[in-house]
Amino acid sequence: MATKQQFNSFQELIASSDLPILVDFYAPWCGPCQMMAGFLDQANEQLKDQIKVVKINVDNYPELASQYQVFALPTLVLFKQGQPAHRIEGVIRPQQLVERIQSLM
Repeated sequence: MATKQQFNSFQELIASSDLPILVDFYAPWCGPCQMMAGFLDQANEQLKDQIKVVKINVDNYPELASQYQVFALPTLVLFKQGQPAHRIEGVIRPQQLVERIQSLM
């Protein structure tokens, strides 16, 4: 499961991680985002030693959504070494997500 945490600098958060970070840009009012949350939890169980999952509510952090060109929800962005490496827009099933992430490692 993704952990909720406050951060001072998103850049610091993604740059300081030893593991790649999968960021879930979502909104609480977004139906597909709610469905994706469950799928993400399932995928995270299989990937927990390979990635770190962070959820970003675009209503609370619109500047991050704009900076990373999040125009559709949900949007998943995989950051490796502090840089965006891959993007997934829309709902993706847990096994497809696991396979896609593993192919990028």
